[in-house]
Parts: sequence; structure tokens; C-alpha cells
Amino acid sequence: MSLSQEYRWYDVREWGVEGKGWTDTERPFDRLPARARGVVREVIWELSRHSTGMGVRFETDAPAIAARWTLAGAPLAKPQMPATAVSGLDLYAQDAAGAWRWAGVSRWPDRLPTVEAELATGLDGGGRAYTVYLPLWNGVLDLEIGVPTGAAFAPLAPRAGAPLVVYGTSIVHGAAASRAGMAYPAILGRRLDLPTINLGFAGNAHMEPELVALIAELAPCAFVIDCLPNMGGPLVAERAAPLVRTLRRAHPTTPIVLVEDRTYAEAAFRPALREGNRSRRAALRAAYRQLQDEGVPHLSYVPGDSLLAADGESTVDGSHPTDLGFVQMATALEPHLRAALGRPGAP
Repeated sequence: MSLSQEYRWYDVREWGVEGKGWTDTERPFDRLPARARGVVREVIWELSRHSTGMGVRFETDAPAIAARWTLAGAPLAKPQMPATAVSGLDLYAQDAAGAWRWAGVSRWPDRLPTVEAELATGLDGGGRAYTVYLPLWNGVLDLEIGVPTGAAFAPLAPRAGAPLVVYGTSIVHGAAASRAGMAYPAILGRRLDLPTINLGFAGNAHMEPELVALIAELAPCAFVIDCLPNMGGPLVAERAAPLVRTLRRAHPTTPIVLVEDRTYAEAAFRPALREGNRSRRAALRAAYRQLQDEGVPHLSYVPGDSLLAADGESTVDGSHPTDLGFVQMATALEPHLRAALGRPGAP
């Protein structure tokens, strides 16, 4: 893809990304520390090499913004997700009122592994802050942001405030968003003005103690636990309460939000799906009541029936949300998080 004008390039590694929980990683945009290799299951390690949830911030008055990034080699796209989400970059701009609004996305790349693309052109040249979200389902080895020669550019270091940590399944991971900024943790991060760490591990959110111990090393403003779609009722019964106890020992007052699984879109017609929802939710509710009886503080619970609209129009395959579904999930979760964080009301 040829660029429309001459660009000056800035290496993101010089100032860093938000959404990265550990600094001791093998690659600059990995999600778990290098020491997790051989501790967590191999499939989790490989999924942790996706740059899911990370974003780079900067200010510029440029009339156009480009990027140059090298992909680690995972598939460019997936059957239910376009390349814009799996391997692309997603650009947001902060408007005069402070709200984050979508501003552009990378197009389908025409050469690999290094991609060079304009994210937005024809901008008004007003000085403002921008965020570029990294790919959801691919690893990134390096990343540069480009602005036309003569434009001002100022890197914005990752915010120092405590982040929101979301641990969960392929849904947390971002399936099946159309672009990176539409995964629900990213939507919540914009609405709550919080750095967000996305620990979604597609098909593998099993609450295993080895991974939970690593997550407990983080120092977030809140933990969101959204693992049920990858677990059966017996496994939830075995692991949910120990997960909470591990996090609570490390963080006595940090809010922990337990989230039920979303209702399958076609559950009204498929008894096995209804039973799966029922059994997992019953196990999580029992664990929640047990923890309440133990006096575990700062614990809240989100029912699954509230996550997606009842009309069944919010998924791509009955399970994974479309962009519409992710907006619905963020809207359902937002008041629970605001209450847990002591931040009632609209942004």
C-alpha cells in the first residue's frame, strides 16, 4: 500500500503502550511475563502473545496519521473476524469535550509481515490526543506511528493510574469485533477513562491457579472475571471461590466483579444451551453466596441475562458478540463497575 504523502516515523517502544500488565516480557507487546512460559498451559502462552487490549497514546495536529507495524505471523483474519480486528490498528481521537470518538482504521494489508498504512487522512489539523489500539488476535513485533513532515507530535506515556483488569474467554479477547476498539474491555476503558488490561484467552479461561497467581501480581482498580463460557458447572464450583480468595489475599480491598455467561442467542430453541447457562450460573451463584457468608468484601455479581439484548440479534454465531453485542455488554457492565469503584452516574 503506497502512502499518500511523506511521513516522519516514531517508534512506540520509546514511550510504551497502555494495557500491558508486566514489563518483563519476551517481546514488547506480549501480555504475560516471560517467566509465565512453562508455568501456564502452552495454549495460554501462545494466546498471550497477541497484543489484545493494548493501545498507544499521543498528541498531534497532523492532517493525516499512518502506522507501520510488523506482525508475528498468526492468520491475518479469522472466519468470524475481519483483518481489521485480527491484525489491524484502530484509531480514536479525543474531542473537545474529552470523549473518545472513532477516527479511522487500517485497511486490509497487501504485504506481510510488515504493514504500512494510513489510518486517517483529511483530518482538520486540530491538535488533540489520539489512541491507536493494537491487533486483537495477532502478535506485534514492532510499531511506529507516522505523521506528515512538519506536523507536531508528542508521545503520551501510559497513564500511571490503576488499570481495570478483565480476565476471560474469547469474548473478552474480542471475538467477534470488527475492529480492536470494539472489544468490550476497550469500550469500558473509554467510558470510564481508565487504562485497561485485557486478559482474554480464547477457549481457555479455566480459572487455573497458575494463571490466577500471575493475575494477582497486578495492582488494578478492579478485577472483572468473565470466564463462564469456557467452563462447565463442576469446574466453576471447583475454581471460582479459590480464584476470589487468591485475588483477595493479594488485594484486600480491590473490587472483584464476577460475571455470569451471556445467554446464547438461540437458547430458546436448544435445551442443551439453556442447561449449560443454567448449570454454570448456578455454580457461580453458589460460590458467590459462599464467599459472602465468609465475609469476603468488595465483591459484586453481574447476571448473564442482562449482558445481551433478549431479541437474539447481538451475536455473529449465537455466542460471540458483534459490535452491537459488545456495546450492549459494556452498557450492562458499566453501572456495576461504577458502583464498585464509587463512581456513580454517567461519564
